[in-house]
Amino acid sequence: MSSLKTTTLTDAYGPSGLRGVAHAGNLYVVLCVCFAAMGGLLFGYDQGVISVTLVMDQFLSRFPRIDENASSSASFFKGLMTAMIELGAMIGAAVSGYTSDKFSRKYAIVIGVCWFIVGSALQTGSVGYGMLVVGRLIGGVGIGTLSMVAPLYMSEVSPPNIRGALLVLEEWNIVFGIVVAYWITYGTRYIHSEWAWRFPFILQILPGLFLAAGAFFLPFSPRWLASKGRDEECLASLAKLRQLPADDPRIQQEFLDIRAEVAFQKEMVDIKHPQLAGKRGFKADVDREVALWSDLLRSGCYKRTLVGTGLMFFQQFVGINALIYYSSSLFETLGLGYNTRLTMGGIMNVCQLVGVTPSFLLLDRVGRRSLLLWGSVGMTICHIIVAVLVGIYTGKWEDNRDKGWVGVAFIFVYMVVFGLTWGPVPWAMPAEIFPSSLRAKGVAISVVSNWFNNFIIGLITPPLVQHTGKGAFIFFAVFSAVSWAFVYFFVPETRRRTLEEMDAVFGDHTGADDQARREAIANRIKETRSDEVSFDTK
Repeated sequence: MSSLKTTTLTDAYGPSGLRGVAHAGNLYVVLCVCFAAMGGLLFGYDQGVISVTLVMDQFLSRFPRIDENASSSASFFKGLMTAMIELGAMIGAAVSGYTSDKFSRKYAIVIGVCWFIVGSALQTGSVGYGMLVVGRLIGGVGIGTLSMVAPLYMSEVSPPNIRGALLVLEEWNIVFGIVVAYWITYGTRYIHSEWAWRFPFILQILPGLFLAAGAFFLPFSPRWLASKGRDEECLASLAKLRQLPADDPRIQQEFLDIRAEVAFQKEMVDIKHPQLAGKRGFKADVDREVALWSDLLRSGCYKRTLVGTGLMFFQQFVGINALIYYSSSLFETLGLGYNTRLTMGGIMNVCQLVGVTPSFLLLDRVGRRSLLLWGSVGMTICHIIVAVLVGIYTGKWEDNRDKGWVGVAFIFVYMVVFGLTWGPVPWAMPAEIFPSSLRAKGVAISVVSNWFNNFIIGLITPPLVQHTGKGAFIFFAVFSAVSWAFVYFFVPETRRRTLEEMDAVFGDHTGADDQARREAIANRIKETRSDEVSFDTK
Protein backbone atom coordinates (compact mmCIF):
# COMPACT_ATOMS: atom_id res chain seq x y z
CA MET A 1 0.00 0.00 0.00
CA SER A 2 1.09 3.60 -0.40
CA SER A 3 2.59 5.67 2.38
CA LEU A 4 -0.75 7.43 2.81
CA LYS A 5 -2.85 4.81 4.52
CA THR A 6 -6.56 4.46 3.81
CA THR A 7 -7.42 5.09 7.45
CA THR A 8 -5.97 8.62 7.23
CA LEU A 9 -7.84 9.63 4.09
CA THR A 10 -10.68 11.00 6.17
CA ASP A 11 -8.36 13.41 7.97
CA ALA A 12 -6.25 14.10 4.86
CA TYR A 13 -9.20 15.63 3.03
CA GLY A 14 -9.85 18.17 5.77
CA PRO A 15 -12.37 18.88 8.54
CA SER A 16 -15.76 17.24 8.84
CA GLY A 17 -19.25 18.71 9.17
CA LEU A 18 -20.11 22.19 7.93
CA ARG A 19 -16.46 23.29 8.11
CA GLY A 20 -15.60 20.59 5.63
CA VAL A 21 -18.60 21.40 3.43
CA ALA A 22 -17.57 25.06 3.37
CA HIS A 23 -13.95 24.21 2.48
CA ALA A 24 -13.04 25.73 -0.89
CA GLY A 25 -11.66 22.45 -2.21
CA ASN A 26 -15.04 20.77 -1.72
CA LEU A 27 -17.10 23.37 -3.59
CA TYR A 28 -17.45 21.34 -6.79
CA VAL A 29 -18.46 18.07 -5.12
CA VAL A 30 -20.91 19.95 -2.86
CA LEU A 31 -22.56 21.48 -5.94
CA CYS A 32 -22.82 18.06 -7.60
CA VAL A 33 -24.34 16.52 -4.49
CA CYS A 34 -26.79 19.40 -4.03
CA PHE A 35 -27.99 18.92 -7.57
CA ALA A 36 -28.41 15.15 -7.22
CA ALA A 37 -30.28 15.71 -3.94
CA MET A 38 -33.06 17.41 -5.89
CA GLY A 39 -34.41 13.88 -6.32
CA GLY A 40 -35.34 14.08 -2.64
CA LEU A 41 -37.10 17.39 -3.29
CA LEU A 42 -39.44 15.71 -5.80
CA PHE A 43 -40.13 12.90 -3.33
CA GLY A 44 -40.93 15.31 -0.51
CA TYR A 45 -43.04 17.59 -2.71
CA ASP A 46 -45.44 14.76 -3.50
CA GLN A 47 -45.82 13.92 0.18
CA GLY A 48 -46.59 17.54 1.03
CA VAL A 49 -49.09 17.94 -1.80
CA ILE A 50 -51.23 14.95 -0.89
CA SER A 51 -51.54 15.93 2.79
CA VAL A 52 -53.76 18.98 2.14
CA THR A 53 -55.23 17.71 -1.13
CA LEU A 54 -56.91 14.79 0.65
CA VAL A 55 -59.18 17.18 2.58
CA MET A 56 -59.91 19.69 -0.23
CA ASP A 57 -63.60 19.95 -1.15
CA GLN A 58 -62.60 20.56 -4.80
CA PHE A 59 -60.64 17.28 -4.79
CA LEU A 60 -63.29 15.26 -2.96
CA SER A 61 -66.03 16.43 -5.33
CA ARG A 62 -63.99 15.13 -8.29
CA PHE A 63 -63.16 11.85 -6.49
CA PRO A 64 -66.12 11.12 -4.15
CA ARG A 65 -64.84 7.58 -3.61
CA ILE A 66 -62.36 8.93 -1.04
CA ASP A 67 -64.86 11.28 0.65
CA GLU A 68 -65.80 9.85 4.06
CA ASN A 69 -69.14 11.70 3.92
CA ALA A 70 -70.03 10.12 0.57
CA SER A 71 -68.65 6.59 0.84
CA SER A 72 -68.54 4.05 3.64
CA SER A 73 -65.35 2.55 2.18
CA ALA A 74 -63.63 5.94 1.78
CA SER A 75 -60.83 5.12 4.23
CA PHE A 76 -59.80 2.11 2.14
CA PHE A 77 -59.82 3.97 -1.19
CA LYS A 78 -58.05 6.95 0.37
CA GLY A 79 -55.35 4.67 1.72
CA LEU A 80 -55.07 2.82 -1.61
CA MET A 81 -54.75 6.03 -3.61
CA THR A 82 -52.14 7.41 -1.23
CA ALA A 83 -50.24 4.13 -1.12
CA MET A 84 -50.08 3.62 -4.90
CA ILE A 85 -47.13 5.97 -5.14
CA GLU A 86 -45.30 3.77 -2.64
CA LEU A 87 -46.12 0.68 -4.70
CA GLY A 88 -44.70 2.35 -7.80
CA ALA A 89 -41.67 3.46 -5.81
CA MET A 90 -40.98 -0.13 -4.77
CA ILE A 91 -40.89 -1.11 -8.44
CA GLY A 92 -38.68 1.86 -9.32
CA ALA A 93 -36.23 1.23 -6.48
CA ALA A 94 -35.94 -2.47 -7.30
CA VAL A 95 -35.35 -1.94 -11.02
CA SER A 96 -32.90 0.93 -10.47
CA GLY A 97 -30.44 -1.48 -8.86
CA TYR A 98 -29.94 -2.84 -12.38
CA THR A 99 -30.25 0.41 -14.35
CA SER A 100 -27.78 2.29 -12.14
CA ASP A 101 -25.22 -0.49 -12.61
CA LYS A 102 -25.90 -0.86 -16.33
CA PHE A 103 -26.28 2.75 -17.49
CA SER A 104 -24.51 4.64 -14.67
CA ARG A 105 -25.83 6.48 -11.66
CA LYS A 106 -26.33 9.80 -13.44
CA TYR A 107 -28.30 8.35 -16.38
CA ALA A 108 -30.45 6.39 -13.94
CA ILE A 109 -31.38 9.78 -12.43
CA VAL A 110 -32.59 10.91 -15.87
CA ILE A 111 -34.64 7.72 -16.27
CA GLY A 112 -36.26 8.32 -12.89
CA VAL A 113 -37.19 11.90 -13.76
CA CYS A 114 -38.86 10.77 -17.01
CA TRP A 115 -41.12 8.39 -15.07
CA PHE A 116 -41.87 11.13 -12.55
CA ILE A 117 -42.87 13.68 -15.19
CA VAL A 118 -45.25 11.27 -16.93
CA GLY A 119 -46.87 10.40 -13.60
CA SER A 120 -47.21 14.05 -12.62
CA ALA A 121 -48.88 14.87 -15.95
CA LEU A 122 -51.40 12.05 -15.48
CA GLN A 123 -52.21 13.18 -11.93
CA THR A 124 -52.65 16.76 -13.10
CA GLY A 125 -55.09 15.74 -15.83
CA SER A 126 -56.98 13.10 -13.85
CA VAL A 127 -60.72 12.99 -14.50
CA GLY A 128 -61.46 9.79 -12.61
CA TYR A 129 -60.20 7.74 -9.67
CA GLY A 130 -58.61 5.11 -11.91
CA MET A 131 -56.57 7.66 -13.86
CA LEU A 132 -55.41 9.26 -10.63
CA VAL A 133 -54.27 5.91 -9.22
CA VAL A 134 -52.38 5.02 -12.42
CA GLY A 135 -50.73 8.44 -12.44
CA ARG A 136 -49.56 7.99 -8.85
CA LEU A 137 -48.27 4.49 -9.65
CA ILE A 138 -46.19 5.75 -12.61
CA GLY A 139 -44.97 8.81 -10.71
CA GLY A 140 -44.02 6.47 -7.89
CA VAL A 141 -41.70 4.52 -10.19
CA GLY A 142 -39.81 7.76 -10.81
CA ILE A 143 -39.69 8.72 -7.15
CA GLY A 144 -38.50 5.24 -6.16
CA THR A 145 -35.73 5.41 -8.75
CA LEU A 146 -34.59 8.83 -7.58
CA SER A 147 -34.79 7.92 -3.89
CA MET A 148 -32.42 5.01 -4.54
CA VAL A 149 -30.01 6.48 -7.10
CA ALA A 150 -29.55 9.96 -5.60
CA PRO A 151 -28.06 8.86 -2.22
CA LEU A 152 -26.06 6.15 -4.01
CA TYR A 153 -24.47 8.71 -6.33
CA MET A 154 -23.95 11.17 -3.47
CA SER A 155 -22.13 8.61 -1.33
CA GLU A 156 -19.85 7.52 -4.17
CA VAL A 157 -18.68 11.02 -5.12
CA SER A 158 -18.31 12.44 -1.59
CA PRO A 159 -15.01 12.52 0.34
CA PRO A 160 -15.21 10.49 3.58
CA ASN A 161 -14.80 13.46 5.93
CA ILE A 162 -18.04 15.14 4.79
CA ARG A 163 -19.97 12.20 3.34
CA GLY A 164 -22.40 12.12 6.27
CA ALA A 165 -23.08 15.86 6.08
CA LEU A 166 -23.68 15.68 2.34
CA LEU A 167 -25.97 12.65 2.62
CA VAL A 168 -28.12 14.68 5.01
CA LEU A 169 -29.01 16.78 1.96
CA GLU A 170 -31.20 13.94 0.70
CA GLU A 171 -33.39 14.05 3.81
CA TRP A 172 -33.19 17.86 4.02
CA ASN A 173 -34.49 18.15 0.46
CA ILE A 174 -37.26 15.64 1.18
CA VAL A 175 -38.44 17.69 4.16
CA PHE A 176 -37.97 21.00 2.32
CA GLY A 177 -40.11 19.62 -0.53
CA ILE A 178 -42.79 18.61 1.98
CA VAL A 179 -42.84 22.09 3.53
CA VAL A 180 -42.93 23.93 0.19
CA ALA A 181 -45.66 21.71 -1.26
CA TYR A 182 -47.75 21.85 1.90
CA TRP A 183 -47.86 25.62 2.05
CA ILE A 184 -48.42 25.95 -1.71
CA THR A 185 -51.40 23.61 -1.42
CA TYR A 186 -52.53 25.35 1.75
CA GLY A 187 -52.82 28.53 -0.33
CA THR A 188 -54.31 27.02 -3.51
CA ARG A 189 -57.19 25.46 -1.54
CA TYR A 190 -58.82 28.91 -1.71
CA ILE A 191 -59.06 28.59 -5.52
CA HIS A 192 -62.68 27.69 -6.22
CA SER A 193 -62.01 25.55 -9.31
CA GLU A 194 -60.22 22.22 -9.62
CA TRP A 195 -56.97 24.13 -10.19
CA ALA A 196 -56.86 24.20 -6.40
CA TRP A 197 -55.31 20.71 -6.60
CA ARG A 198 -54.28 20.50 -10.27
CA PHE A 199 -51.89 23.47 -10.01
CA PRO A 200 -49.70 21.95 -7.23
CA PHE A 201 -49.49 18.71 -9.22
CA ILE A 202 -48.38 20.40 -12.46
CA LEU A 203 -45.93 22.65 -10.60
CA GLN A 204 -43.78 19.68 -9.55
CA ILE A 205 -42.91 18.99 -13.20
CA LEU A 206 -40.67 22.10 -13.34
CA PRO A 207 -37.95 20.96 -10.88
CA GLY A 208 -38.12 17.55 -12.54
CA LEU A 209 -37.27 19.05 -15.93
CA PHE A 210 -34.46 21.08 -14.36
CA LEU A 211 -32.97 17.97 -12.73
CA ALA A 212 -33.18 15.93 -15.94
CA ALA A 213 -31.40 18.61 -17.98
CA GLY A 214 -28.71 19.24 -15.39
CA ALA A 215 -28.01 15.56 -14.71
CA PHE A 216 -26.20 15.28 -18.04
CA PHE A 217 -23.55 17.68 -16.73
CA LEU A 218 -22.85 15.69 -13.54
CA PRO A 219 -19.57 13.73 -13.51
CA PHE A 220 -19.78 9.96 -13.52
CA SER A 221 -19.25 8.22 -10.20
CA PRO A 222 -15.55 7.23 -9.94
CA ARG A 223 -16.53 3.95 -8.32
CA TRP A 224 -18.97 3.13 -11.14
CA LEU A 225 -16.28 3.93 -13.72
CA ALA A 226 -13.82 1.64 -11.92
CA SER A 227 -16.41 -1.16 -11.85
CA LYS A 228 -16.61 -0.89 -15.64
CA GLY A 229 -12.83 -1.00 -16.08
CA ARG A 230 -12.65 2.66 -17.13
CA ASP A 231 -9.72 3.40 -14.83
CA GLU A 232 -8.33 6.52 -16.52
CA GLU A 233 -11.79 8.12 -16.51
CA CYS A 234 -12.12 7.09 -12.88
CA LEU A 235 -8.91 8.90 -11.97
CA ALA A 236 -9.91 12.00 -13.96
CA SER A 237 -13.37 12.11 -12.37
CA LEU A 238 -11.91 11.65 -8.89
CA ALA A 239 -9.37 14.45 -9.40
CA LYS A 240 -12.13 16.74 -10.69
CA LEU A 241 -14.42 15.99 -7.76
CA ARG A 242 -11.64 16.57 -5.21
CA GLN A 243 -10.30 19.62 -7.13
CA LEU A 244 -6.77 18.22 -6.84
CA PRO A 245 -4.18 17.17 -9.44
CA ALA A 246 -4.28 13.52 -10.45
CA ASP A 247 -0.80 12.89 -9.02
CA ASP A 248 -1.70 14.21 -5.55
CA PRO A 249 -0.92 11.44 -2.98
CA ARG A 250 -4.46 11.59 -1.61
CA ILE A 251 -5.98 11.11 -5.06
CA GLN A 252 -3.57 8.31 -5.86
CA GLN A 253 -4.37 6.55 -2.56
CA GLU A 254 -8.13 6.84 -3.00
CA PHE A 255 -7.80 5.74 -6.63
CA LEU A 256 -5.81 2.71 -5.50
CA ASP A 257 -8.35 1.89 -2.79
CA ILE A 258 -11.24 2.10 -5.26
CA ARG A 259 -9.56 -0.11 -7.86
CA ALA A 260 -8.44 -2.62 -5.23
CA GLU A 261 -11.92 -2.80 -3.74
CA VAL A 262 -13.53 -3.32 -7.16
CA ALA A 263 -11.00 -6.02 -8.07
CA PHE A 264 -11.40 -7.70 -4.68
CA GLN A 265 -15.19 -7.77 -4.95
CA LYS A 266 -15.04 -9.18 -8.48
CA GLU A 267 -12.69 -11.93 -7.32
CA MET A 268 -15.05 -12.70 -4.43
CA VAL A 269 -17.96 -12.97 -6.89
CA ASP A 270 -15.95 -15.40 -9.03
CA ILE A 271 -15.03 -17.43 -5.96
CA LYS A 272 -18.65 -17.56 -4.76
CA HIS A 273 -20.04 -18.23 -8.25
CA PRO A 274 -17.35 -20.07 -10.24
CA GLN A 275 -19.97 -21.23 -12.75
CA LEU A 276 -20.33 -17.61 -13.95
CA ALA A 277 -16.63 -16.75 -14.25
CA GLY A 278 -15.69 -15.61 -17.76
CA LYS A 279 -19.17 -16.13 -19.23
CA ARG A 280 -20.74 -13.54 -21.53
CA GLY A 281 -24.14 -13.02 -23.13
CA PHE A 282 -27.71 -12.29 -22.05
CA LYS A 283 -28.23 -15.51 -20.09
CA ALA A 284 -24.95 -15.01 -18.25
CA ASP A 285 -25.97 -11.43 -17.39
CA VAL A 286 -29.32 -12.64 -16.01
CA ASP A 287 -27.65 -15.41 -14.00
CA ARG A 288 -25.11 -12.91 -12.65
CA GLU A 289 -27.89 -10.50 -11.62
CA VAL A 290 -29.72 -13.27 -9.76
CA ALA A 291 -26.50 -14.39 -8.10
CA LEU A 292 -25.61 -10.86 -6.97
CA TRP A 293 -29.08 -10.28 -5.52
CA SER A 294 -28.82 -13.57 -3.64
CA ASP A 295 -25.40 -12.49 -2.29
CA LEU A 296 -27.16 -9.79 -0.26
CA LEU A 297 -28.49 -12.56 1.98
CA ARG A 298 -25.30 -14.62 2.15
CA SER A 299 -22.48 -14.63 4.66
CA GLY A 300 -20.35 -11.54 4.12
CA CYS A 301 -23.29 -9.23 3.42
CA TYR A 302 -26.39 -10.30 5.31
CA LYS A 303 -25.51 -8.08 8.30
CA ARG A 304 -25.43 -5.03 6.04
CA THR A 305 -28.71 -6.04 4.39
CA LEU A 306 -30.31 -6.42 7.81
CA VAL A 307 -29.12 -2.94 8.82
CA GLY A 308 -30.17 -1.29 5.56
CA THR A 309 -33.64 -2.82 5.37
CA GLY A 310 -34.18 -2.64 9.13
CA LEU A 311 -33.44 1.08 9.34
CA MET A 312 -35.86 1.77 6.50
CA PHE A 313 -38.50 -0.44 8.15
CA PHE A 314 -38.36 1.44 11.42
CA GLN A 315 -38.15 4.83 9.72
CA GLN A 316 -41.70 4.20 8.49
CA PHE A 317 -43.14 2.30 11.46
CA VAL A 318 -42.22 5.02 13.96
CA GLY A 319 -45.05 6.98 12.33
CA ILE A 320 -43.51 9.80 10.33
CA ASN A 321 -45.44 9.43 7.10
CA ALA A 322 -48.65 8.65 8.93
CA LEU A 323 -48.34 12.12 10.46
CA ILE A 324 -47.39 13.74 7.13
CA TYR A 325 -50.09 12.08 4.99
CA TYR A 326 -52.90 12.18 7.53
CA SER A 327 -51.98 15.08 9.82
CA SER A 328 -55.47 16.55 9.52
CA SER A 329 -57.13 13.34 10.73
CA LEU A 330 -54.63 12.90 13.55
CA PHE A 331 -55.03 16.48 14.76
CA GLU A 332 -58.79 15.95 14.68
CA THR A 333 -58.33 13.28 17.36
CA LEU A 334 -56.87 16.09 19.52
CA GLY A 335 -60.03 18.17 19.12
CA LEU A 336 -58.77 20.78 16.60
CA GLY A 337 -61.05 22.49 14.07
CA TYR A 338 -60.64 22.22 10.27
CA ASN A 339 -58.60 25.36 9.56
CA THR A 340 -56.54 24.94 12.74
CA ARG A 341 -55.72 21.35 11.78
CA LEU A 342 -54.37 22.43 8.40
CA THR A 343 -52.31 25.24 9.91
CA MET A 344 -50.84 22.92 12.54
CA GLY A 345 -50.00 20.41 9.79
CA GLY A 346 -47.90 23.04 8.05
CA ILE A 347 -46.14 24.05 11.27
CA MET A 348 -45.51 20.38 12.02
CA ASN A 349 -43.62 19.99 8.74
CA VAL A 350 -41.57 23.11 9.48
CA CYS A 351 -40.62 21.51 12.81
CA GLN A 352 -39.21 18.52 10.94
CA LEU A 353 -37.14 20.87 8.76
CA VAL A 354 -35.87 22.59 11.92
CA GLY A 355 -34.79 19.18 13.22
CA VAL A 356 -33.06 18.06 10.01
CA THR A 357 -30.95 21.19 9.60
CA PRO A 358 -28.60 20.69 12.63
CA SER A 359 -27.94 17.10 11.54
CA PHE A 360 -25.45 18.55 9.02
CA LEU A 361 -23.26 19.24 12.07
CA LEU A 362 -24.03 16.14 14.08
CA LEU A 363 -23.93 13.22 11.65
CA ASP A 364 -20.14 13.29 11.23
CA ARG A 365 -19.44 14.56 14.75
CA VAL A 366 -21.78 12.65 17.06
CA GLY A 367 -22.19 9.65 14.75
CA ARG A 368 -25.08 7.74 13.22
CA ARG A 369 -25.63 5.21 16.00
CA SER A 370 -25.88 7.71 18.87
CA LEU A 371 -28.39 9.85 17.00
CA LEU A 372 -30.59 6.84 16.30
CA LEU A 373 -30.57 5.66 19.92
CA TRP A 374 -31.49 9.06 21.33
CA GLY A 375 -34.09 9.52 18.60
CA SER A 376 -35.83 6.27 19.47
CA VAL A 377 -36.13 7.31 23.11
CA GLY A 378 -37.47 10.76 22.26
CA MET A 379 -40.07 9.50 19.76
CA THR A 380 -41.33 6.80 22.15
CA ILE A 381 -41.92 9.35 24.90
CA CYS A 382 -43.78 11.71 22.54
CA HIS A 383 -46.09 8.99 21.19
CA ILE A 384 -46.91 7.70 24.69
CA ILE A 385 -47.84 11.16 25.96
CA VAL A 386 -50.10 11.86 22.96
CA ALA A 387 -51.72 8.41 23.26
CA VAL A 388 -52.50 9.00 26.95
CA LEU A 389 -54.03 12.40 26.22
CA VAL A 390 -56.19 11.05 23.38
CA GLY A 391 -57.27 8.09 25.50
CA ILE A 392 -58.31 10.23 28.46
CA TYR A 393 -59.84 13.28 26.79
CA THR A 394 -61.46 12.05 23.56
CA GLY A 395 -65.02 13.40 23.60
CA LYS A 396 -64.05 15.92 26.32
CA TRP A 397 -61.92 18.34 24.28
CA GLU A 398 -64.36 21.24 24.64
CA ASP A 399 -63.57 21.41 28.36
CA ASN A 400 -59.91 20.48 28.01
CA ARG A 401 -58.51 22.63 25.20
CA ASP A 402 -55.20 23.00 27.03
CA LYS A 403 -54.70 19.21 27.03
CA GLY A 404 -55.24 19.15 23.27
CA TRP A 405 -52.55 21.76 22.76
CA VAL A 406 -50.16 19.76 24.95
CA GLY A 407 -50.70 16.87 22.56
CA VAL A 408 -50.01 19.16 19.59
CA ALA A 409 -46.81 20.37 21.26
CA PHE A 410 -45.51 16.82 21.69
CA ILE A 411 -46.27 16.04 18.05
CA PHE A 412 -44.12 19.05 17.19
CA VAL A 413 -41.36 17.76 19.50
CA TYR A 414 -41.63 14.35 17.81
CA MET A 415 -41.12 15.97 14.39
CA VAL A 416 -37.98 17.81 15.57
CA VAL A 417 -36.57 14.64 17.12
CA PHE A 418 -37.30 12.57 14.02
CA GLY A 419 -35.84 15.21 11.72
CA LEU A 420 -32.63 15.27 13.75
CA THR A 421 -32.19 11.50 14.02
CA TRP A 422 -34.31 8.93 12.19
CA GLY A 423 -34.92 11.27 9.27
CA PRO A 424 -31.38 11.57 7.82
CA VAL A 425 -29.55 8.51 9.18
CA PRO A 426 -31.55 5.73 7.43
CA TRP A 427 -31.01 7.51 4.11
CA ALA A 428 -27.29 7.97 4.74
CA MET A 429 -26.24 4.54 6.02
CA PRO A 430 -27.42 2.18 3.22
CA ALA A 431 -25.41 4.21 0.71
CA GLU A 432 -22.30 3.72 2.88
CA ILE A 433 -22.29 0.16 4.09
CA PHE A 434 -22.45 -2.15 1.06
CA PRO A 435 -19.37 -3.34 -0.90
CA SER A 436 -18.81 -1.84 -4.35
CA SER A 437 -20.02 -4.91 -6.26
CA LEU A 438 -23.33 -4.93 -4.35
CA ARG A 439 -23.73 -1.26 -3.44
CA ALA A 440 -26.40 -0.44 -6.03
CA LYS A 441 -28.40 -3.56 -5.18
CA GLY A 442 -27.91 -3.09 -1.45
CA VAL A 443 -29.19 0.48 -1.59
CA ALA A 444 -32.02 -0.69 -3.85
CA ILE A 445 -33.22 -3.39 -1.45
CA SER A 446 -33.00 -0.91 1.45
CA VAL A 447 -35.08 1.65 -0.43
CA VAL A 448 -37.54 -1.06 -1.48
CA SER A 449 -37.93 -1.78 2.24
CA ASN A 450 -38.65 1.91 2.84
CA TRP A 451 -41.32 2.07 0.15
CA PHE A 452 -42.90 -1.27 1.00
CA ASN A 453 -43.31 -0.22 4.63
CA ASN A 454 -44.42 3.23 3.50
CA PHE A 455 -47.05 1.44 1.40
CA ILE A 456 -48.24 -0.53 4.44
CA ILE A 457 -48.42 2.63 6.58
CA GLY A 458 -50.38 4.42 3.84
CA LEU A 459 -52.93 1.60 3.82
CA ILE A 460 -53.38 0.98 7.54
CA THR A 461 -53.27 4.50 8.99
CA PRO A 462 -56.74 5.78 7.86
CA PRO A 463 -58.68 2.85 9.39
CA LEU A 464 -56.32 2.82 12.40
CA VAL A 465 -57.08 6.48 13.13
CA GLN A 466 -60.77 6.19 12.27
CA HIS A 467 -61.47 3.14 14.42
CA THR A 468 -58.96 3.28 17.28
CA GLY A 469 -58.03 6.93 18.01
CA LYS A 470 -55.27 6.53 20.59
CA GLY A 471 -54.41 3.13 19.11
CA ALA A 472 -52.48 4.76 16.27
CA PHE A 473 -50.14 6.51 18.70
CA ILE A 474 -49.73 3.37 20.85
CA PHE A 475 -48.88 1.42 17.70
CA PHE A 476 -46.15 3.87 16.72
CA ALA A 477 -44.85 4.12 20.30
CA VAL A 478 -44.26 0.37 20.40
CA PHE A 479 -42.27 0.42 17.17
CA SER A 480 -40.30 3.46 18.32
CA ALA A 481 -39.25 1.51 21.41
CA VAL A 482 -38.34 -1.59 19.39
CA SER A 483 -36.25 0.58 17.05
CA TRP A 484 -33.96 1.40 20.01
CA ALA A 485 -33.29 -2.31 20.59
CA PHE A 486 -32.64 -2.87 16.88
CA VAL A 487 -30.04 -0.10 16.74
CA TYR A 488 -28.40 -1.15 20.02
CA PHE A 489 -27.88 -4.76 18.95
CA PHE A 490 -27.39 -4.56 15.18
CA VAL A 491 -26.29 -1.13 13.92
CA PRO A 492 -22.54 -0.29 14.01
CA GLU A 493 -21.00 3.17 13.82
CA THR A 494 -19.78 4.24 10.33
CA ARG A 495 -18.74 7.79 11.17
CA ARG A 496 -15.56 8.99 9.42
CA ARG A 497 -14.93 5.65 7.69
CA THR A 498 -14.26 5.34 3.96
CA LEU A 499 -16.54 3.17 1.83
CA GLU A 500 -13.65 0.74 1.43
CA GLU A 501 -13.34 0.29 5.23
CA MET A 502 -16.86 -1.09 5.79
CA ASP A 503 -15.62 -4.70 5.78
CA ALA A 504 -13.76 -3.95 9.00
CA VAL A 505 -16.79 -2.17 10.46
CA PHE A 506 -19.03 -5.19 9.89
CA GLY A 507 -16.36 -7.86 10.33
CA ASP A 508 -17.39 -9.51 7.07
CA HIS A 509 -14.01 -9.98 5.34
CA THR A 510 -11.43 -9.58 8.07
CA GLY A 511 -9.82 -13.02 7.92
CA ALA A 512 -6.12 -13.44 7.14
CA ASP A 513 -6.83 -14.90 3.69
CA ASP A 514 -9.04 -12.02 2.68
CA GLN A 515 -6.62 -9.45 4.02
CA ALA A 516 -3.76 -11.10 2.14
CA ARG A 517 -5.86 -11.13 -1.03
CA ARG A 518 -6.62 -7.42 -0.67
CA GLU A 519 -2.98 -6.53 -0.17
CA ALA A 520 -1.91 -8.68 -3.12
CA ILE A 521 -4.48 -6.97 -5.36
CA ALA A 522 -3.40 -3.52 -4.21
CA ASN A 523 0.28 -4.32 -4.77
CA ARG A 524 -0.48 -5.76 -8.19
CA ILE A 525 -2.36 -2.61 -9.17
CA LYS A 526 0.45 -0.40 -7.88
CA GLU A 527 3.03 -2.35 -9.86
CA THR A 528 0.92 -2.22 -13.00
CA ARG A 529 0.41 1.50 -12.56
CA SER A 530 4.14 2.07 -12.01
CA ASP A 531 4.98 0.13 -15.16
CA GLU A 532 2.48 2.22 -17.14
CA VAL A 533 3.95 5.46 -15.82
CA SER A 534 7.51 4.32 -16.56
CA PHE A 535 6.52 3.37 -20.10
CA ASP A 536 4.82 6.73 -20.67
CA THR A 537 7.91 8.67 -19.61
CA LYS A 538 10.29 6.84 -21.94
